[in-house]
Amino acid sequence: MRLALAGPGRAGQAVAIAANGAGHEIVAVAGRDAGRTTAAAGRFDAVSLAIGDPIPPVDLVIVAVRDDAIATVAGRIAPVARNAAAGVVHLSGAVPVDALDAFGGHGVDIGSFHPLQTIPTPTLGARRLAGSWVGVTAEEPLRSTLHGFARSMGCRPFDLADSDRAAYHAAAAAAANFPVAALVMARRLFEVAGVPFDAARPLVEAVIANSFDTTPRASLTGPIARGDAGTVEMQRAAVRATVPELAPAFDAMVEATSVIAASSPGEEDR
Repeated sequence: MRLALAGPGRAGQAVAIAANGAGHEIVAVAGRDAGRTTAAAGRFDAVSLAIGDPIPPVDLVIVAVRDDAIATVAGRIAPVARNAAAGVVHLSGAVPVDALDAFGGHGVDIGSFHPLQTIPTPTLGARRLAGSWVGVTAEEPLRSTLHGFARSMGCRPFDLADSDRAAYHAAAAAAANFPVAALVMARRLFEVAGVPFDAARPLVEAVIANSFDTTPRASLTGPIARGDAGTVEMQRAAVRATVPELAPAFDAMVEATSVIAASSPGEEDR
């Protein structure tokens, strides 16, 4: 396909790099920062544009800007893309598709295309897209186009209803951040005990693997899972004594884990 990118940030460039590597052509890059936009366009030998400049004929415009700017940017590019683009998508996992309503009524299909992946840099993000899942929200024929687009980059597309976006985005945030928060606490406590943080890597990798090979609940281990209240209280006391600023967070994690451990097998899947 012929693609135009509106917003040369990390996510947009990562998708563009992966798409270019899969044989798609990036014909234009539009942005607010002229230097950044020109640099991004240069890596694809594409035309560099300001937001609102006329866009060359393309199969798909990818709006890759902050969530709170999607509707504004769509409103600015719609007048110059209505007759040039067959479809327009944004990359947000939280924002409804109607943020692109500026294109409505002009024969342009709208949707969203959300890679379920962390993108620290455009280059690393592009590499990590292969094998990642992508949430697609669109009506036919754009839905099939986006599924094919995802598969062309080695991604695994799935349909995501607009009504499910909030829960989906909360799940994605929990999966990406809560384990990291737990590991920050673990690292501090290992340091207090004089144990290198790297010692936990095999354990953490095994637990995460167990969560996907079985279920997260079935992968619980340690005193909370076996109902050893005395050992849990000993741990909480140790945290209060050695790293008191982490005690509230540790206690909250203990409570959350206790609720999960007390649930019935299979309850997490309902």
